[in-house]
Amino acid sequence: MLSLRVTPNAGRDIIDGAETRDDGSAVLRLRVAAVPDKGKANAAVTALLSKTLGIPKSSVTLVGGETARLKTVLVADASDAVLERLAAIA
Repeated sequence: MLSLRVTPNAGRDIIDGAETRDDGSAVLRLRVAAVPDKGKANAAVTALLSKTLGIPKSSVTLVGGETARLKTVLVADASDAVLERLAAIA
């Protein structure tokens, strides 16, 4: 499970890294160029994470925050290589 803070309508798709929120929780900051309309930004988040982690899009599932900036995703592939890539970007 990953906690994300997503900014839609950005200039490009990019992962900014980890951020500690005021309540002490940690989130991964992402910016996507897609608009938050009819799931386009959510699809862009899934595509960006799958490309960055080197896994299929079907391995990344949005489980919370469909219409919010704070989202929770489930990454089905928890292999060592994926965990290493995730640690490198966080």
